[in-house]
Amino acid sequence: MKLTKETYAGYQAHPEKVIQFGEGNFLRAFVDWILHEMNQKLDFNGSAAVVQPLAGGLVDMLNAQDGLYTLYLNGIQNGEVLSEHKVINSISRGINPYTQYEEYLALADNPDMRFIFSNTTEAGIAFDTNDKLEGMTQNSFPGKLTALLYRRYKTFNGDKEKGFIIIPCELIDNNGEELKSVILRFAKHWSLEPEFAAWVEEANQFCNTLVDRIVPGYPKDKIAEIHAELGYEDQLVVEGEQFHLWVIEAPAWVQKEFPANEAGLNVLFVDDMTPYRTRKVRILNGAHTSLVPVAYLYGIDTVRESVEHPVVGKFLEEAIFDEIIPTLDLSKEELESFAKDVLDRFRNPFIKHFLLSISLNSMAKYETRVLPSLVEYHKQKGELPKKLVFSLAAMIRFYKGDRNGEEIPVQDNADILDLYKEAWNLYDGTEASLENVVRTVLAYESNWKMDLTQISGLVEQTTKYLQVIEKEGMEKAIKEVM
Repeated sequence: MKLTKETYAGYQAHPEKVIQFGEGNFLRAFVDWILHEMNQKLDFNGSAAVVQPLAGGLVDMLNAQDGLYTLYLNGIQNGEVLSEHKVINSISRGINPYTQYEEYLALADNPDMRFIFSNTTEAGIAFDTNDKLEGMTQNSFPGKLTALLYRRYKTFNGDKEKGFIIIPCELIDNNGEELKSVILRFAKHWSLEPEFAAWVEEANQFCNTLVDRIVPGYPKDKIAEIHAELGYEDQLVVEGEQFHLWVIEAPAWVQKEFPANEAGLNVLFVDDMTPYRTRKVRILNGAHTSLVPVAYLYGIDTVRESVEHPVVGKFLEEAIFDEIIPTLDLSKEELESFAKDVLDRFRNPFIKHFLLSISLNSMAKYETRVLPSLVEYHKQKGELPKKLVFSLAAMIRFYKGDRNGEEIPVQDNADILDLYKEAWNLYDGTEASLENVVRTVLAYESNWKMDLTQISGLVEQTTKYLQVIEKEGMEKAIKEVM
């Protein structure tokens, strides 16, 4: 038996209020789940018409199941391991604009359409000079959206009450503003009337957002077992973690139209999302980056094993609570609550997150995720944060490329790999040559955007920790900072 509206007893049809660009795992485990919850718990009563952003995609499969699919949410909630699943019933239909272009444009003619959501990857919000308004399906997502907005503008004669609330989910800074700027660029490139550009600016609300939920996706390795458990076939099963967060930078009236928080969802409407973006980057991403070289050189391979390890786990907790959180602007209670959620997410028994998969481009990641905490801590307290400096030393040792005689598949840009190769080739076992390795790395302004050797005591402390790691191994070295 296949999952369809005929076989699913709980099926409900809702009027289309949302145009969604993207049919992939993340949107279905995040936005469409939120729409489903709002339909169940509030009187939102809306569904999404899903637009396939690429020529190849899943809308045919989605239509074959009448927009239905099963979502598994697995993880730790309130300290308890929890796995639950439900059928998501918030997608009305899927449209492939490459074969159904007129049907796609006709979405703009529906006066009830109010929201536009998207997730077309970080590269999706880009300008394509080859896109044309007429005679072809636009290749880029902003090109398609500009054509849709122009159709809307024409259909309703520039009525400013018929604009959209546009909430992109692409993982780039200021995603709403970036999307609007590309649309206005297309309007100019296509020589559209100035009144249309004014309508885009004045009638539509572009929201900057931050989204956060780990979505492993389609569980192909255990799908037969899942089908047996469900009692029906579902080719669009998707797995996500329990945790979710959506920060939307928007005026208060947007929250009234999209009251997801009233359904008990972790959706925050804020005037300025900067503190929340910083919180995520410094605590969640910063914890990952600080952890990787320390745990991996200790002999651990996954995030969960690291956090549950009595020594490495304690190292990470102290780095977060004692050295990262004190440098941030939000309330201590809010930051600590978020940090506890992060550690629960790291402990998720349903996700096997390998440290090496996080280690890609660790130098750049340290610069954006960890260095700001280190610099701010030093500025506030007049001393260096020991755990974060130890992690820096461990990273330098990680880039040497071996763990107990086993080669580490270090992945980074060629200039970074060359930098480390040359630096470590000059190491002769002496502390002076080890300090030279540290100075070479810390002085590499192309990565750090500054000369880290100018931070008082950083060269010396990093060298001290690196010396112990190199001579005695991570298991003994980590005791230096515990």
